[in-house]
Amino acid sequence: MPDKKVMNRWLVVFGGVLIQLCLGAIYAWSVFTDTLTIPLDEGGLYGFGDKQTPWVFSAGLASYALAMVLAGPWAKRKPRLATAIGGLTLGAGYILGGLFGKTFLAQFICIGLIGGTGIGIAYVVPIAVGIKWFPDKKGMIAGLGVAGFGFGATLWVKLADSWFGGLLNTAEIFGLPGVQSVFLIYGIIFLIAVLIGSIFMVDPPKGYRPAGWRPSVAAETQSADSMELTSGQMLRTPQYYMLIAMFAGSAMAGLMVIYCIRLFGIDALLATGAATDIETAGKIGGTAMAFYAILNGLGRIVWGTLADRIGRKQSLFLMCLLQGIIMLVFLKLGGSKIGLIAGACIIGFNFGGNFALFPTATADFFGSKNFGPNYGWVFLAYGIAGIAGPQVAGYFKDIAQTSGAGVAAWNTPFIIAGVACLTAAGIALMLKPVKAASAAVQTTSSQPEFITKAKSA
Repeated sequence: MPDKKVMNRWLVVFGGVLIQLCLGAIYAWSVFTDTLTIPLDEGGLYGFGDKQTPWVFSAGLASYALAMVLAGPWAKRKPRLATAIGGLTLGAGYILGGLFGKTFLAQFICIGLIGGTGIGIAYVVPIAVGIKWFPDKKGMIAGLGVAGFGFGATLWVKLADSWFGGLLNTAEIFGLPGVQSVFLIYGIIFLIAVLIGSIFMVDPPKGYRPAGWRPSVAAETQSADSMELTSGQMLRTPQYYMLIAMFAGSAMAGLMVIYCIRLFGIDALLATGAATDIETAGKIGGTAMAFYAILNGLGRIVWGTLADRIGRKQSLFLMCLLQGIIMLVFLKLGGSKIGLIAGACIIGFNFGGNFALFPTATADFFGSKNFGPNYGWVFLAYGIAGIAGPQVAGYFKDIAQTSGAGVAAWNTPFIIAGVACLTAAGIALMLKPVKAASAAVQTTSSQPEFITKAKSA
């Protein structure tokens, strides 16, 4: 398009990273759990139970995934508006959680359901828009676009916990205690920042191609961009169910560790004598979580860039294989300070890869035209993992407390997660391009609108 001026496509990356930094707030939930679970008779202000706090996190992840499905078709048509509404919803959830979040139910609704819905509405837009502006660098851009989500966790954890004295310790707005004051501050920031980022969430002009790029040169041999499937057609392919099974298994491991890294670290370090008291072990666990979050962001960029070079299928296999192995040995690694941090880094790095590889795999297998709605359906796997990972870890933690099993109780959830990842790696080896299978979908579908859309595509 030499004669037509277009927006600098790197502005889309800037806007996308700004948006994702705010959406990554959901991963900062662990920084609030210690304060929320202090018993009332010990001076706590909330007195939430150990079984309650994971449900706020899980509700956020589940509503985030469901909102992506429901908002996907609309976000495809109006990406800027969808992003703005997502930011307003996320901001409102945290602001309301700050003002009224004295009880578990209020935080479950405001932070979990409302905040999670806002994340889901806005999340897919920067990825979908970015892929359209960067067809020559899909993996790298998907990685960059969602890297902010991973780095956002570190940003919001550190602001609440330690930077500038820690907002949890210093903030008091309208007489609200630390947790609620932080929610209020974060809600205002999220609302403003996502609205700014939404300005750049516009699709490229029709027929846009980056200078010097030709699809026949840059496209992967397994790409299915020539077959633009609707969500209805995608749901009739085996590749869809293979992808969500892989995504659920791989993501469950990362989400389990996000929830339990500090709890597991305390048990493991005390059991081996690597830490002599809970406070020291807790600080090491917090350091491991910070490194996890940083490597989570880096993993999104590195795995996305690697996939552009060696292919999506090969990258998915390597990521899931490595994650499965590290989960199976994490119980032993976690008994030392270096091992706990190193294991957290590897798990976080691989976990981040999910958010670069599965979006671009969705575009490769089912086409870019309907990426937004299609990826919402694929992302349902993350909602499943968001419930399974923390709940499995919480269940076995409770068993440990009642049975006295100690650190050994973590063996079972880590084995479950490790086997799930290895199974995902096996599925990756069986993935085949959709192109051959899609012909059967188009000719055998009993719904005329599927046939019409497929032919017109």
